[in-house]
Amino acid sequence: MRIHDTAVRQQALTRLRAGAKNAEVARALNVPLGTISYWRHVDRAARGECPGRPHRLCPRCHGRALDEAAYAYLLALYLGDGHLIQHAAHRVPSLMITCDDHWPGLMDACEAAMRTVFPDNSVCRVSKKGCHNVKVYSKHLWCMFPQHGPGKKHERPIALEGWQQGIVEHHPWEFIRGFIHSDGCRITNWTTRTVAGERKRYEYPRYFFTNTSADILRLYTAALDRTGVAWKHTRQSRAAKTVSVAKRDSVALMDQHIGPKY
Repeated sequence: MRIHDTAVRQQALTRLRAGAKNAEVARALNVPLGTISYWRHVDRAARGECPGRPHRLCPRCHGRALDEAAYAYLLALYLGDGHLIQHAAHRVPSLMITCDDHWPGLMDACEAAMRTVFPDNSVCRVSKKGCHNVKVYSKHLWCMFPQHGPGKKHERPIALEGWQQGIVEHHPWEFIRGFIHSDGCRITNWTTRTVAGERKRYEYPRYFFTNTSADILRLYTAALDRTGVAWKHTRQSRAAKTVSVAKRDSVALMDQHIGPKY
C-alpha cells in the first residue's frame, strides 16, 4: 500500500477547497481517485459540511458550546460513581455511571446530563442486579474527564484543571448535587428528650457524603465552603471518610438547592 506524505494531502485539500474536481486533483498529484475522495469526505466531515449524520464536535478540541451546569453535575457523578472504560472490542471509550434502582429520578437526571453534555453521542442504560449503568460513548471523553488514569481514584491524585475549576466555581450547587447523588445521602436522625416530665421524640435531617479519596473529599468540601454550608468530618475507623452537614441553617440551604434522592 502506498503511503502519501502529509504535504501531498494538504496540497490536495487546498485544491479541493478551491473548487477543483476529485479526478482533476488525482491526475495532478498522481494519487488514486479513491484516496482523493476519502480525503475530501474526511475534510468535509471535520468542518460539519457532510449531509446526514452530524460531525461530533468536542467543547475542548473544537470549541463547541458546553452546558456548564450539566457538566458540573456530570463531573461530580463521574468522580463519585463513574468510570471511563476502553474495551478492546470497541473503538470508542465509554463513560459509565452506576445508578441504584431505588432512585429512578437520579437515573433520569444522569442520562439527561449525559445527553446535554454530549448531544451528538449515543447514551444507553445497561441493566444490572439492583442497578443500571448509564453509559455514553465518545472519542472525546479523555478531553472532558482528564482525571481518568490507571488504578482506582483513591489511589491516584485527583485535581481539576483550570477550565474545570472555573466551571465548578460558577456552578457549585450542581457540583454538590452530583456528589450527593453519587456517594451521598440525606437522612433523618431522631432522638428523645424528657420535657416537663414527658418523653418526646425529635427528628432532624442531615446530609452525608462518603468517599475514600482525600482529594475528592476536598473538592466536595471546597464547594460547600463556596456556598456557605457548614460541615464537619465524622469519626470513623474505616478507610472511607464521611463529611456531615448537620447545622439547621446549612441543612435548610442544602434542602433548598439539593434535597433528598428520588
